[in-house]
Amino acid sequence: MTKKKSPIIYSINVDDIQEVAGHILDRELTLEERRLVESRVGDYISWFDAIELAIEDQIVRQENKR
Repeated sequence: MTKKKSPIIYSINVDDIQEVAGHILDRELTLEERRLVESRVGDYISWFDAIELAIEDQIVRQENKR
């Protein structure tokens, strides 16, 4: 059974990580530091909560206005 590819809704790239590092460290991360962050950044993002909040904000609120 072939599974159809699902479109990506949101992503974080290396430029995003380096931008944040610039703001909080006033420098870019080294390759080793970047790899450490890359390996863990997903652990700090609650994808379920983000989707739930977007649904509540954009769908449920609009339904309640009707």
